[in-house]
Amino acid sequence: MTQSTASVAAAGEPDPRRWLTLAVLLIAGFMNLIDVTIVNVAIPSLTADLHASSAEIEWVVAAYIVAFALGLLPFGRLGDIVGRKLMFLIGVAGFTANSMFCGLSPSIDVLILARMLQGLTGAMMMPQVLALVQVTFPPQERGFAFSFFGVTAGLASVAGPLAGGALISADFYHLAWRPIFLVNLPIGLLAVAAGWRLIPRAEAGRGQAIDGIGVLLAAATVFSVIIPLVEGRDFGWPLWCFALLVAALPLAAGFVFWERRRAVSGASQLLPISLITNRHFLLGLSMTSALFAGIPGFFFVVAIFLQVGFAYTPLQSGLATVPFPVGVFLASLISGRFGSRRAKARLVAGPLILACGMGALYLVVAGISDSVSHWSLLLPLFLCGLGMGTTVAPLFATILTVVETRDAGSGSGALQSFQQIGGALGVALIGEIFFGTLGSAGDPAGYRDAFDTALIYEVAIFLVLAFLSSRLPSGLDRKRSEERAAAADGREEAPAAIEV
Repeated sequence: MTQSTASVAAAGEPDPRRWLTLAVLLIAGFMNLIDVTIVNVAIPSLTADLHASSAEIEWVVAAYIVAFALGLLPFGRLGDIVGRKLMFLIGVAGFTANSMFCGLSPSIDVLILARMLQGLTGAMMMPQVLALVQVTFPPQERGFAFSFFGVTAGLASVAGPLAGGALISADFYHLAWRPIFLVNLPIGLLAVAAGWRLIPRAEAGRGQAIDGIGVLLAAATVFSVIIPLVEGRDFGWPLWCFALLVAALPLAAGFVFWERRRAVSGASQLLPISLITNRHFLLGLSMTSALFAGIPGFFFVVAIFLQVGFAYTPLQSGLATVPFPVGVFLASLISGRFGSRRAKARLVAGPLILACGMGALYLVVAGISDSVSHWSLLLPLFLCGLGMGTTVAPLFATILTVVETRDAGSGSGALQSFQQIGGALGVALIGEIFFGTLGSAGDPAGYRDAFDTALIYEVAIFLVLAFLSSRLPSGLDRKRSEERAAAADGREEAPAAIEV
């Protein structure tokens, strides 16, 4: 099997098992994404069972986000060095074990520690997911492959609350909230077994070393941004939050200086200076932050609007938002069929569709009085899903176009770091807008007005994303066509020998 697969790679043909590999990667990615959202519906059960304070419950969520964001870039680079398959399998196995640790935690302090470890192991596996797609699929198929990540993200955004609500309501063996973590065990074990068998293993990056100082500078920069955004609103935005945000600027400058110095000396870099100084890559990271500054925060306020403002159960709230992943699913499949064609046009159209969907939802919510029918949300949420599905595949494929195969893990780690920063920024901003408008009003009208005000932010952020997309290089589609032609003529660099 090893010899056969290696000969296929040497001949310049794509791995025949690449679609099965994609399925394994999507399972792992789905497990990580659903774990982010499933915890929210378990907060009342966690509070009651573990006698936790509100600050401790906040850290159940924050510990995961912070550890995950800090680990993405260094673990992405480590995958380039020691092997992406190895890092992926270690990450999935660790994530599964720490999910069990979470589910069996006897106290809130242990649960916070388990969530932090779960976030770190999640950061081990997730950069490898995008990197493995980048190196496994030929250029003409990457757009379609990346479209499935839009499907997965859309499904996870709704499946989390649905699954969490169902598991907690069922109260299996009187375990209360614990099954929301323990459910990862069979999924993780399946992903490890299938990944070991199916994922091709390319040669590791020989002669490369970990950039220790780069890791510290990057971690300090991300920490200085993430911690204030995650904790600022709950602490009332004290001075130290703004001090950390300001400190992030010189730390980021120091990181760039250090990476440039290592590049000049020929040493390996945590994030190659060729990417740091690439306008295309930086613009793509800004677009990623803008997209995810809208979506996680949106679902955050939707859950509060429906569950607190209009007495929906977690399960009813999840069902009400089902049109969104349906739209994502359909648009992702259609967008994926385009492959790399008309990427820029789709990257402009997708955010505009999202803005229109949010605008339509604004009009629907403005007409609500004492109750809200989930049917009235169907078309606007479906339209938002179409916009999201249209955007994700070309966005990921476009950003990673400029990333060399040897740096795929590092590039993917940077991409997901900016995704996390964008998500934290979005939740912080939309939370301030929503709760600032809500004030002390506890009636449905107050929640209606707060949600409508938050939707103005949503429309604005997606219009910003459409503008950023319009600034992409005009030769983007031509570049993709040249890549496909090069691959067809056998001029593309042959992938490394693959072993199983």
